[in-house]
Amino acid sequence: MKRRSAIEEVLKVMARLRSPTGCPWDREQSHLTLRRHAVEEVYELMDAIEARDDYEMAEELGDLLLQVVFHCQLARERGAFDFEQVCRRLVDKLVRRHPHVFGTTRVRSVDEVWANWEKIKHAEKHGTRHARHSALDGIPKHLPALMRAEKLVKKARKANLLADSQRRGRPRKAQLAGQLFTLAQRAQSRGWSAEELLCAEIQRRERELRRVESARPAKR
Repeated sequence: MKRRSAIEEVLKVMARLRSPTGCPWDREQSHLTLRRHAVEEVYELMDAIEARDDYEMAEELGDLLLQVVFHCQLARERGAFDFEQVCRRLVDKLVRRHPHVFGTTRVRSVDEVWANWEKIKHAEKHGTRHARHSALDGIPKHLPALMRAEKLVKKARKANLLADSQRRGRPRKAQLAGQLFTLAQRAQSRGWSAEELLCAEIQRRERELRRVESARPAKR
């Protein structure tokens, strides 16, 4: 008798947990109730990586995989997709977006790899409901505010919507870090959330940048 692979065992256990005689907690979960658990698992994995703790890394990777398997089981029950389809789509995407490995495209630098990746991704989404009509599209709205700000700045600069702030006497890393901490401290002393303040400012800046972008002459 052929022994099941480890992933087959994981899928079987997850299906059992969701069965009528399974775990009450697992049975009452949904995609929505689970959404923040994946984020927590990623942060725990980051801690294990930074600690260079292989045992904890394996543990946290398993917990992260559980989130993938859980969502796949929920989707399978809805008749939407399953774990096999997720894996197939991933394989197809990796092969398609690495023509320099699986095809005949030649690249000379990592920058060219990224440029090809973005070009292929744009072509994949073109004409679909996932098409990105703005250079600022594709930033996850639930990113922590500072990470979201960095993504917005990077995309805006790449699209020439935002110029580099070239000022004399550039601050050092430690100095800039101190300023960021001080800003958070000042906000807290006023009873404000620095996270919420930055989120609101990001939304305002993004609206402005999109207005600038839309006002540009259309490319022919």
